[in-house]
Amino acid sequence: MSTTRHRLATRPLAALALGTAAMLALSACGGGSQSGESGASGATGGDGGFSSSNADYDAIVNAGPVADDATVEANAWAKAVKDSGTLRVGGRETSTLFSNLDPVSGVVTGFDAGLCQLLARYILGDASKTSLTQVSVDTREELLVNKQVDIVAATYSITPARLERIDFAGPYYSSQAAIMVKSDNTDIKGVDDLAGKTVATQAGSTGETTLAEHAPEAKVLALPDNAQALQSVQQGRADAYVIDQTLLLNNVVKDPDNLKVVGDPFGTADLYGLGLPKDAGAVEFVNDFLKKIEDDGTWLKLWKNTIQTQTKVESEPTPPTIGEGVN
Repeated sequence: MSTTRHRLATRPLAALALGTAAMLALSACGGGSQSGESGASGATGGDGGFSSSNADYDAIVNAGPVADDATVEANAWAKAVKDSGTLRVGGRETSTLFSNLDPVSGVVTGFDAGLCQLLARYILGDASKTSLTQVSVDTREELLVNKQVDIVAATYSITPARLERIDFAGPYYSSQAAIMVKSDNTDIKGVDDLAGKTVATQAGSTGETTLAEHAPEAKVLALPDNAQALQSVQQGRADAYVIDQTLLLNNVVKDPDNLKVVGDPFGTADLYGLGLPKDAGAVEFVNDFLKKIEDDGTWLKLWKNTIQTQTKVESEPTPPTIGEGVN
């Protein structure tokens, strides 16, 4: 497996308004994938802390809590991370809201990226001490099982099948399915309009089961990843794309003139967790970390700086109950 090294952190998040009612229901991060894998390392500023071109983002991750030595030493997984000096993250480079690589600075920022940078600070005392390996739907579990990464943060749905192979901390966010179409599409306004239409989703994702339950008469076009599903709509090979709402909003933020999200979110809310190696003793440690950043307001500050800044969604989300969907 070849990797390309980068500094880890993303471009500042531009404020873009999305004129869609579905956006106002946003409460989570969607599950998507990117093909290929690449590495990235943390960016450091003059004071040895995390540094990107977004000063407010930097202030959030550099002010996160730091675990005491005894807490880290008492957990085998956390101790191994500290001994290595780097938190190895499986994530993405092109998720605008969650983990986006700035090709100029080589820095990755976003909601998922920020959580991992905060976790690196919690364990190592420095939010910059991370490395990134790009994951896809097909590689997430394998990288954890083979211990090539310490954690996967990639809008990762918690499912019983995945729990057979890996562990999850969290959930830290949740999202229902939504529908994305071309901006000039007037035929599809909601889930009932998908009957008889060609609807793209990601193969192996919860989008397939959601369509089977809520739009059984749709002609499902299962594609390997977000990029190909998005392209199928842009090129007219699919009438719509159904997947988690937040992933679709990521796509619309990048191309607001040609894409839109329509109708209300539907289906059972997917719960997103931080993937961890099975039986590594990491779940309790990472859950304690999540509870701390939720209780002290860091989680909400990060959400406002990343997701709210870009989408202009007004309602503030509440994190799902830690342990929900896992036990």
